[in-house]
Amino acid sequence: MARIKVKKTLAPGVRQFVVDAPLIARKAKAGQFVILRVCGEGERIPLTIADSDAATGELTIVFAEVGETTTKLGKLNAGEEILDLVGPLGKPTHLEKFGTVVCIAGGIGAAPVHPIVKALRKAGNEVITIMGSRNKDLMIFEEELRKVSSEVIITTDDGSSGRQGLVTEVLWELIEQGKKIDLVVAIGPVVMMQAVCHVTRDRCLPTVVSLNPIMVDGTGMCGACRVTVGGVTKFVCVDGPEFDGLKVDFDELKMRQRMYLAEEKRAFEEYKITCGGRC
Repeated sequence: MARIKVKKTLAPGVRQFVVDAPLIARKAKAGQFVILRVCGEGERIPLTIADSDAATGELTIVFAEVGETTTKLGKLNAGEEILDLVGPLGKPTHLEKFGTVVCIAGGIGAAPVHPIVKALRKAGNEVITIMGSRNKDLMIFEEELRKVSSEVIITTDDGSSGRQGLVTEVLWELIEQGKKIDLVVAIGPVVMMQAVCHVTRDRCLPTVVSLNPIMVDGTGMCGACRVTVGGVTKFVCVDGPEFDGLKVDFDELKMRQRMYLAEEKRAFEEYKITCGGRC
């Protein structure tokens, strides 16, 4: 079990937990994730590690309440315990001194981008972080990313924070201005990551994407996270979660992401009817 030390609401339906998990915190690296269960009958879900502190044994996770399990998780409070928490899992982010790295975070993707930016800066890179969300109320981890980035550029769909527009527009501008970019890292909705890769492919810019959105069991046993990368079948949870974005078959990825939508919707509706959204 992992005790929740701090619970915080970052945006409507988006929660941040700081949990006591010393064994995981001591070994966690940028890009890795954990698997958790809320209750004995519940499903196992993967969540990317947003931060860790080996000295205090604290682990930070961020999640959006979008279905039955994440809604149940969001009802836990500080002092209560998560039944199971396993990790760190997945391959860590490859780190070296690349030069200038542009990290692009879409929506809740700002949380998993955070440890990657921090690690890249520690490795001696200049890191420009581009953050995008629908509006200012949904923008998370801005303060945390400003502390570890060389520069942060904010975009919102409605212009309520930063500049109005898309993260890809900012990336194009940096390229057109002649900014030497050695690597691009994109984490967020699949359509956003695909759009980023459309931009970087034209300029042959190395691009890393994190395919966490399609993971299910996190151990390679269920096969739900199969994805084609460079013509080869990979499993996101054990071969990734980070891959060369220019080689990812995004059309297949989007199809696989929709595979369980009907089952997820039905389970959530049954949960709301059975428990009234209280348990």
